[in-house]
Amino acid sequence: MEIEFQSIKELYERVLPALRTKTREMKRLGISYIKEEDIWNYLKESKWKKGKNLELSEMINDILNVDASYIDFYMKEKLKKENRPINLED
Repeated sequence: MEIEFQSIKELYERVLPALRTKTREMKRLGISYIKEEDIWNYLKESKWKKGKNLELSEMINDILNVDASYIDFYMKEKLKKENRPINLED
């Protein structure tokens, strides 16, 4: 049985329980600043970037088995690039 999604948002909502599970796992490992969307973005920009016709089961497997340290590194690199102005107001 093949499942078709009408939008990327619909797909995101379908895998959200797996993303929540991975987020809880990362919190247990002491990486508490990672959110579901961070895991999604990491996989979308790295592992799934060139993937075509990915199976839902493959995506769930990727989410649950991605190494937490990769996501942690990815987010730290993102934060380094973020423009963080200095607040000089009294």
